[in-house]
Amino acid sequence: MEVTRETVIGDVLDYDIETAQFFMEIGMHCLGCPHSRGESIEDACSVHGTDPDQLVEKINNYLAEKQA
Repeated sequence: MEVTRETVIGDVLDYDIETAQFFMEIGMHCLGCPHSRGESIEDACSVHGTDPDQLVEKINNYLAEKQA
């Protein structure tokens, strides 16, 4: 899976639930909420005042390491 700013959070979590740690780091503690699962990474980062590119990079690096 390649994650982008437009990727929906629920899709990332369904692919690998362990990615929840990266959302929690930005203060997104409402991952069980249907609304948050339907947001794009860019939208969530906007609400939480964080850089979506940094989050995307962290998640993609994590997923790449797991597949290696």
